Amino acid sequence: MAKPPSRGTVAAFDPSFGKRVLLTVDTEEEFDWNGPFTRSEHGLNHISALPRFQSFCEKIGAHPIYLVDWPIANNPAAVEVIGDAVRRGAADVGVQLHPWVNPPFDEAVCTHNSFAGNLPRELERAKFMALRDQIEKAFAVAPLIYRAGRYGLGPNSADILKEAGIKIDTSVRPLFDYSVHGGPDYSEHPIHPYWVDAGHQLLEAPMTVVHSGAFRQMGERLQRLGGQVPHLLGLLSRLGLFERIALTPEGVSTAEAQRGLKMALEEEVPLTVLSFHSPSLVPGYTPYTRSEREVESLYDWFAQIYAQLDEAGVKSAKVADVIAAATR
Repeated sequence: MAKPPSRGTVAAFDPSFGKRVLLTVDTEEEFDWNGPFTRSEHGLNHISALPRFQSFCEKIGAHPIYLVDWPIANNPAAVEVIGDAVRRGAADVGVQLHPWVNPPFDEAVCTHNSFAGNLPRELERAKFMALRDQIEKAFAVAPLIYRAGRYGLGPNSADILKEAGIKIDTSVRPLFDYSVHGGPDYSEHPIHPYWVDAGHQLLEAPMTVVHSGAFRQMGERLQRLGGQVPHLLGLLSRLGLFERIALTPEGVSTAEAQRGLKMALEEEVPLTVLSFHSPSLVPGYTPYTRSEREVESLYDWFAQIYAQLDEAGVKSAKVADVIAAATR
């Protein structure tokens, strides 16, 4: 799954599906993004902000997919607010694996092992199955969608997901390369959904990331060159010639995201996948929302992006909608 797919694996959708959007929320504990990984140094204070976010989503017509990890799935307050939305059909719940806080704890805590796909097969499987089972117990629903924490897929991930009944993976972040930290390289992965396996049992729904600007056709080459020439990509972005735009309110302005969304729709992407981390709903827990003003900017980002989606006729999708529409 961490390697680019073979040709001919692009997924087709029933014509009635049209163009849709998935709002994925990496619903996780708060931790120090600049510090070392630890088993215990984390918090869940931002859970109190989830009711406001869920109400906001329902107001603008968004359907959040809460991809929950072990601390969230074991927190009664988080289970109550997310579970209520799931029961009402106003949200979905899925799986997100942070191996350093997810039992069994049989590995060293380090950067390499923070990517679940780097773990031995049986340990990755044991952690995933423990989390999947806890989610089903807590929310009374079998999760059908997965995102690896830190986007950390590996050679055994697909088989584990299929064994567990997962139908959609959304771990791939196209045009990003995490190999310098020991993670996957997604720099050559497509943004269109595709089948992971020949049997069409597991669908990859990549996060939406596009290249924009006059030089976008040279995207892969420029991205590689940018890793060798300091400040090159920043200069090209300031000149409006080339930029990589991920559809997230974290570190991406509304104007940038609007350009990226327009580009994705022009490229006939059938499923736009938005993403962000739940701790960003409270100031100080991620690098992206240091103040109340920045939190309000996050909400405004979503309001404007969903207005653009609505104008383009793009409807919100539930996990079941995507599964039902993906033709085999």
